[in-house]
Amino acid sequence: MTYEEMLKAMTPEMHRALRTAVELGKWPNGEKLSEEQRGVCLRAVIAYDQQNLPEAERTGYIDRTRPDGTQHGRDPLEPDVLKIITDN
Repeated sequence: MTYEEMLKAMTPEMHRALRTAVELGKWPNGEKLSEEQRGVCLRAVIAYDQQNLPEAERTGYIDRTRPDGTQHGRDPLEPDVLKIITDN
């Protein structure tokens, strides 16, 4: 089974179990996740979130909206403007 096939076959229950394992650092039976297992599970959770959940419900989402509707800080995906100043 490929990684993509596994993501397509993942159920919401499986997603919740993996997410909980990553959060707690251990499997439901109490066994500790290795760093490799934690990384693989986290990547699977994030990929599942991207495909199946609205942005506000995804792992790592930060609501940057102020009460007046404006955004805190700047959008990290917005390109930076580079100004070149020459001495002529």
